[in-house]
Amino acid sequence: MEEAKHNEAEEAQGIEAREAKQIEAGETSRSSRKLITFEPKLVINKGISVLGFVLRLFAVFGTIGSALAMGTTDESVVSLSQLVLLKVKYSDLPTLMFFVVANAISGGYLVLSLPVSIFHIFSTQAKTSRIILLVVDTVMLALVSSGASAATATVYLAHEGNTTANWPPICQQFDGFCERISGSLIGSFCAVILLMLIVINSAISLSRH
Repeated sequence: MEEAKHNEAEEAQGIEAREAKQIEAGETSRSSRKLITFEPKLVINKGISVLGFVLRLFAVFGTIGSALAMGTTDESVVSLSQLVLLKVKYSDLPTLMFFVVANAISGGYLVLSLPVSIFHIFSTQAKTSRIILLVVDTVMLALVSSGASAATATVYLAHEGNTTANWPPICQQFDGFCERISGSLIGSFCAVILLMLIVINSAISLSRH
């Protein structure tokens, strides 16, 4: 009788051990399935964060480059008809000054946002900092686009003038000045496009949390 009870106890222990192994195997398979399920999402989130960092880096060059190009623009020519030295620089026109300030502020912000963007690459679950960046990115987009639009009107008048208001074009005399400010506008509008993509990228990243 004692041997039979002992055998039954051993069989019961064996059954319990097999059941425990099956449960562990089931949990392991479920956890592996979870890892397989979540891994593509993690890769995509990191890819979105990397793309956001690259866009910010290019936008830095666009905004700061435009501000430097415009802020260092001046030209002096001698008027043969009047025998006087004519000078022109960006600070003579308020819209161009606003253009420089807007791009400089945006460029400075983008430089400061680069470490946060790097942090988002390694911490894909960060949400509050992404919301803050999205809000400020939108403000910078409005600032740069308004500065570029205001400067565009001035550059157009410099090239074409306005016969109704009796404003002659100045680019016939200051061709180097006009070429420089026109190039600055191209860089700034490229930065506007990049900021649009940054805002879209940030919105997509937030929607995945």
